Amino acid sequence: QVQLVESGGGLVQPGGSLRLSCAASGSIFSINAMGWYRQAPGKQREAVAAITSGGSTNYADSVKGRFTISRDNAMNTVYLQMNRLKPEDTAVYYCNVGLTIATMDVEGYWGRGTQVTVSS
Repeated sequence: QVQLVESGGGLVQPGGSLRLSCAASGSIFSINAMGWYRQAPGKQREAVAAITSGGSTNYADSVKGRFTISRDNAMNTVYLQMNRLKPEDTAVYYCNVGLTIATMDVEGYWGRGTQVTVSS
C-alpha cells in the first residue's frame, strides 16, 4: 500500500502564494509519476500538474506560468509552488501518484486532499 499526506493548503489573498507538499510512504517502488489534481464545487476534477522521476512535466493551461511542480526523489515528495493565485484557483487539491502521468489517475494512489482558498 501507498500512503500520501498533503500539506500546505490554506487561505491566501489574490496574488499571493502557497506551496503544497505531498509525501509518499509505504510500498512506493513502482511510483514514477507524481502530480496534483484539483476539484472545486460544481466543477469537474482537473489535472493541474504532474512530473516524472526523470523531471518531465505537464501543466494545465490555466496554471502554466504561475505554478511550478517539483519533486525530491530521495524524499519521495512532490511540491506545487503556486504563485499569483486567483480566486478561480480555489479548490481541494489532491496528490496523485502512479506509474505514468497518463495513467496515474486510474491505477495510482490518492491523498485525502488539502483545501486552497483564494479570497480577499
